[in-house]
Amino acid sequence: MSIAPADRVIEVAGLCKEFDGTRVVDDVAFTVARGQTVALLGANGAGKTTTIAMLLGLLLPTAGRIEVFGEDMVRHRYRVLGRINFSSPYVDLPRRLTVAQNLLFFARLYGVPNPKERLRELSEQLDLAPLLRQRIGELSAGQKTRASLAKALINRPEVIFLDEPTASLDPDTADWVRGYLETYQKQRGAAILLASHNMAEVERLAAFVLMMRRGRIVDQGTPTELIQRYGRHTLEQVFLDIVRETGAAKPSRPEQGAAAR
Repeated sequence: MSIAPADRVIEVAGLCKEFDGTRVVDDVAFTVARGQTVALLGANGAGKTTTIAMLLGLLLPTAGRIEVFGEDMVRHRYRVLGRINFSSPYVDLPRRLTVAQNLLFFARLYGVPNPKERLRELSEQLDLAPLLRQRIGELSAGQKTRASLAKALINRPEVIFLDEPTASLDPDTADWVRGYLETYQKQRGAAILLASHNMAEVERLAAFVLMMRRGRIVDQGTPTELIQRYGRHTLEQVFLDIVRETGAAKPSRPEQGAAAR
């Protein structure tokens, strides 16, 4: 099913990135619709984080086109930065600042009206009140994940890039965070690009999956389609088949850029 132009919030075509002559992202193409969660999956080193960094405008692509809300992210990313945000356990918030100081700083950076009120809302919703006066460097890994998620939501973004959003969280808290993200997405109509190694999480949250290997998208579809195509019972089994190149099924390589559904 194709995506109407008015609903396309992320469009990527022919995206490539090279480091010292080595191509780590190779001809990647996809589309993400408003209110949709698309998962970008692959083993470590597959090119996921580099792809997300280019989508955020943190890295310049070697070739290709990236548009968010119709704006070229290489030339005009400043026009849409206030409408997007990201969370990653691999990107530290300033460690000497408290959780409250970090969130107020980013609220002002994004031009959030009434930043103290927004901080109060998020602290209640994400149960951060006991952590607000603690320095980021003093937090546990799970607490840092929650603080990073609050930072990702501080400006009420319409596009969220989530890299391992429940890393280091206990199962109960992780389940609660997924439910919170689902509710936020429905209320805001936000598009989410999700990178995760938790396949149960992907099956729950993602409407469409892009499988990467060695910098390329090698297969794509809904979780159900991929499970059926490979003759497996879970998405984790499909993931292992693709990463190890030992799939029971040998699907033809999908057309890159096929509309995510």
